[in-house]
Formats: sequence, C-alpha cells, structure tokens
Amino acid sequence: RWKRMATKPKKELTPEEEMARRSRRSFIALGVGGTAAIVGWYWLNSQPLADEIPKPLRRVLNFNGRVVRNALYSNDHLVKTYPASAVGQIKVNGDIGMENPIDQSAWQLTLTPMNGSEKQLGLADIKALPRYEETIDFKCVEGWSTVTQFAGARLSDFTAKFAPGSEQAAYVGMNTPSKDYYVGFEMESAMHPQTLLAYEMNGAPLSDKHGAPLRLVIPVKYGIKNIKRIGRIWYGDKPPADYWAEQGYDYYSGL
Repeated sequence: RWKRMATKPKKELTPEEEMARRSRRSFIALGVGGTAAIVGWYWLNSQPLADEIPKPLRRVLNFNGRVVRNALYSNDHLVKTYPASAVGQIKVNGDIGMENPIDQSAWQLTLTPMNGSEKQLGLADIKALPRYEETIDFKCVEGWSTVTQFAGARLSDFTAKFAPGSEQAAYVGMNTPSKDYYVGFEMESAMHPQTLLAYEMNGAPLSDKHGAPLRLVIPVKYGIKNIKRIGRIWYGDKPPADYWAEQGYDYYSGL
C-alpha cells in the first residue's frame, strides 16, 4: 500500500501578508484586463468604418434596433399618450435645412412611390386625409423631453392614398426642400399607427421654426428622426442616407 504522505501544514498568513497577496492578484488581474482592453480597442479601431464608426459597432447598433423594434414598438405596442394638461413648451432644436424661411403658400411635397411616377402634392392633399391627433412625450437624443400635442395624417394613410403598393418597400426616405437635412427609417416604423405627417402642434398650425408647413412625428424614435419642413418623400429597398447616422449615430435611433 501507498502511504499517504504527510502534508506540510499551511502557514497562516498575517493580515498584512494576506493583503499583500490579494493586492498582487488584483494587480495581475488588472494588468491582464487592461492589456485585453487596449488590444481590443486597437483591433476595433483598425476595422473598416460604416457611417463613421467601426463596422462591429454598427452591427451591434443595428441588432439593438431590430430587438427594440420587434419587442417593444410593434404596431401592437404604442408609446404612452398624455392628457392635454401635461403639454409643455417644446424646445426649438435644430435648424439644419431650415436656415432660411420659405413661402409656405408655394410649398409642395415631392413624392416618389416605390413603383410609380413622381408627383407633387400640396398641404390641402394631406389635410384631406383623416385627421389624427396624439399627445406624446417628444424625446431628444440630448436627454430632454417635452409632452407635446401633434395633429396630422398618419403616414400609413398617406402611403395607401398617394403611393399604393409602396408599403412593400423596406425603407422610407425624407429630406428638406434644400436637401441639407435627410432621414431614413424602416417601413415598420413608418407604418406604425402613431407616425404622423403633422401640420399642427399644441392646437395651432406649425410655426416655421417647428417645421411648417409639414413635419414628421415618429414617437418610437428620437427627435433627430423627426424631420421638419419635409420637401420630399420616397420609398425603396435600400437604407436611405441619414444625416446623423453619417455622423456616427445609431441609424435606428429608437427609444
């Protein structure tokens, strides 16, 4: 038989020795973690860019957008609405594409359906559609929000009336008359029942600074997607250019 060898009793460490031992382990772990972080940072920044950020980060943002869209804000999941007593004064924010006033009486909307001829529409055409009103918490990517009342036509009603068949497109694009500001978003959010082409705000026609005569209100997304002073709308199967996504922001920009 093999006899079990006697083991040498483990030396009891003093509190100072135990603290030193733990400090050495923590220092080694911190060094390994720091090295891994630095290597990961250099690897990430060596990757090709997609709209001003590394492609791996863009893929993560796109994945997050799909999760939020399917789990939180499908057509059966609406954003919260508020009573009129909660309405506040929304901040004027962002004037890209609206630096100069326009003659609102001469304004026209250019519409390019998915499969069809380009057409011009006036505000009276949009106002002829069923009027829809909602009071929602308008949220800015900067961190502030204001409960605001909007009224206008659902983008889904607009599409069905003036661009039938375009519901089959994957994306919608919009830009200001100057083309200086432009957004793109997926068709699911465009057809969401709370997405409006709004011509009224807080019980009055839109002011010039808030996007008169027509702006987008898409409550499932941050304000950067809620383009003011729309000049053109088009439908397609490829993601349209998006002003802030080109600056490195999330293309989806959902809440």
